[in-house]
Amino acid sequence: MDELVDQIASQTGIDRSLATKAVGIIVSFLGRDGPQPQVQTLIDGIPGARALAEEHGGTGSGLMGVYADLTAAGLGMGEIQSVTRAFVALAKAKVGESEVDTVVAAIPGLGQFV
Repeated sequence: MDELVDQIASQTGIDRSLATKAVGIIVSFLGRDGPQPQVQTLIDGIPGARALAEEHGGTGSGLMGVYADLTAAGLGMGEIQSVTRAFVALAKAKVGESEVDTVVAAIPGLGQFV
């Protein structure tokens, strides 16, 4: 997970602690709102993802809820899109494009952010 967080921080220009929180919030959101078999495959394929979600996961439901969680963590709209896109790209590299695309397609509106 450290490598993933470092890559997201580097690609987006946000600091590492904020990237850590953002990844935890995103993974937690996917776990709550995504299709379970595919989300569990995604989470299991990214070492440390489950622990980050448990430690930094948000509480909001749906896209507006995760947006509120990410803005409360200190991200602006542009940063949210950048972090989300970076996370999705790196998740595709870890677990496969088809698996990640299935998760994204199953959550209404998520495709707008990636």
